[in-house]
Amino acid sequence: MRLIQRNVFLRCSTPLNVFSLIHKTMMKLNTVVIVIVSLCGLMGEALAVRPRLRDRRAAACSPPSQCSSVFRNKNVVSAENVLDEFPEELVDFVPLLDSPVFTGTGTDTWDHSLRERSFILHDGPLWTMWYTGYNKAKGPEKFLGHATSPDGIAWTRSFTQPIHTADWVEDVCVIHHDALYHMFAEGTDDISHRLTSVNGINWISHGPLDIRSVEGVPIESGPYGTPTVFFEHGLWHLYYERKDAAVWLATSRDLQVWTNLQDEPVLRCGPEQYDAYAVAFDQVIRHKGRYYAYYHASDQKEWGRWSTNIATSSDLVHWKKYPRNPVLPANPEQPLQSSGFLVKTPVGYQFYTTHPVVSIFVPRSQHP
Repeated sequence: MRLIQRNVFLRCSTPLNVFSLIHKTMMKLNTVVIVIVSLCGLMGEALAVRPRLRDRRAAACSPPSQCSSVFRNKNVVSAENVLDEFPEELVDFVPLLDSPVFTGTGTDTWDHSLRERSFILHDGPLWTMWYTGYNKAKGPEKFLGHATSPDGIAWTRSFTQPIHTADWVEDVCVIHHDALYHMFAEGTDDISHRLTSVNGINWISHGPLDIRSVEGVPIESGPYGTPTVFFEHGLWHLYYERKDAAVWLATSRDLQVWTNLQDEPVLRCGPEQYDAYAVAFDQVIRHKGRYYAYYHASDQKEWGRWSTNIATSSDLVHWKKYPRNPVLPANPEQPLQSSGFLVKTPVGYQFYTTHPVVSIFVPRSQHP
């Protein structure tokens, strides 16, 4: 402004000319100011658009590996947070032995072969296993067997005959509560039913489970199998599958009527390939303040092979799958290996898969 004013006064000889020139100069300055303000506005809009474009770009990144390093790092942090919810002792297993610890007899007995989920409790001085046996040559029926072990490794059949023949029993889950054993199992046509026993050997049938919708009406007819039950604070939680398409949750306080907590599944197949075609819970446990569910899954439409997987929840309803599933991938030598669950021991954990043979695993940190 000082240079402009000096040049103005050198060229002007009258006050009128001075005022005229000042007016023209101020008009030019106003134009410059307007241009500058306009440019600032455009820059502001550009800066405002940039985050929106970044948000769209982040949303469009699928899979995350296609994104820039900035977005990949953000996804990695999120994945790491989820991984923190899965302790190594629950997800990193190695075989304890090279061979199964329990199998069907392979001879002309009622339990020539084993079927689906057996169940093991470390209850008292002995370990107890309830298993399902069958002999295809003698018929399709599945019956209940009993075996014991001093260490969970060396097993002995308790009887040469089934301990219960009044019902079709397979895919069993057993809870010992208030001096009574409660068994939940699949029956004929994959309909879940309940049995009870005071000694774990002599069982009384209580018929099919009565499962209702949220509104209190019976659920749609059809199979509801692989019953997996968790008991806490006086409430029984029943997880069941329907044709292995998804897992639902119903609860009960009296073991007579089970009511869906929601009519939508709590765990579905996919979106990853490993569980794209079938899912079913095998066990629900509480560990360090969180809930964990082991479930078997298939990546094939024909269910030609199975894997063992895990999910976690803070409320037993909303489940997050382990990002590194499966914890036990499909075994090429035993593609049907499945129906896995964890048993706590005085020294840690033992993990079993029970279909079509019983194999034992331990957390890698416990392996001798």
